[in-house]
Amino acid sequence: MGAVSSRYVVNCSILLTDLPLLQRPCAARAAGFEAVEFWWPFPDPVPGDREVDAFVRAVTDAGVRLTALNFEGGDLAAGERGIVSHPDRQSAFRDNVDVAMGIADRLGTKAFNALYGNRLPGVAAQHQDDVAVENLAYAARKAQQIGAVILVEPLSGVASHPIRTAADAIGVIDRVREQTGAGALRLLADLYHLAVNGEDLAAVIDEHNDRIGHVQIADAPGRGAPGTGTLDFPALLTRLGERGYRGHVSLEYRADQSVAGSDPFAWLPPSQRLDPWA
Repeated sequence: MGAVSSRYVVNCSILLTDLPLLQRPCAARAAGFEAVEFWWPFPDPVPGDREVDAFVRAVTDAGVRLTALNFEGGDLAAGERGIVSHPDRQSAFRDNVDVAMGIADRLGTKAFNALYGNRLPGVAAQHQDDVAVENLAYAARKAQQIGAVILVEPLSGVASHPIRTAADAIGVIDRVREQTGAGALRLLADLYHLAVNGEDLAAVIDEHNDRIGHVQIADAPGRGAPGTGTLDFPALLTRLGERGYRGHVSLEYRADQSVAGSDPFAWLPPSQRLDPWA
């Protein structure tokens, strides 16, 4: 099978964290990768022009592509997992979408992860879901204008987060399409989160491959590099390829920091760092 450039993507928000954030795209390129992604890389939903310019310059100067970007996720350290379904933060979310689309205009980014948000005490789940439909439709229409997609991701580790399975995410995507007509939404298949939540990964790939817009990998248990847990990534990536997936595969794992100077990508030979199916 011929190589397809830049299929592997380095998530620079969880990897290369020994470096300042704006130095990580260059480090990813030096390690042999041509594409990166980030969680929302600014402390505020609407950063200043100077901050945005510095971020864009760091990516372009490194010679890599920004293939995916998270929208504002709230206070991740405090357990928040997105603001899409938060009734009091609709304006912040939509302003954030507009900033992200501006970055995409400059960097060619084609995928945006819209973390759904946790269930809020004292707020009806139906109300949150209605807000999420409106916000996702807004984001999807903006994305469609530039040929991009909005990703909905099942997550593990936070009990109050309602999107836990592939079926949960597909249900959200279908609800947005049915209620608003917005169609530029896809499943983000993070194989780590799905495995931790008890999903049969082979079955997810077989059933939903045509709905998958992006793949992220980390081993389970532990969220370490492939080979540190029990997931069979050669088999899983082969299965994805056989079912027709040719999108990006993001490395979104925690590197072993116990050995100073260790290579967080040592499990992946340099000759394979561009394409999972080469």
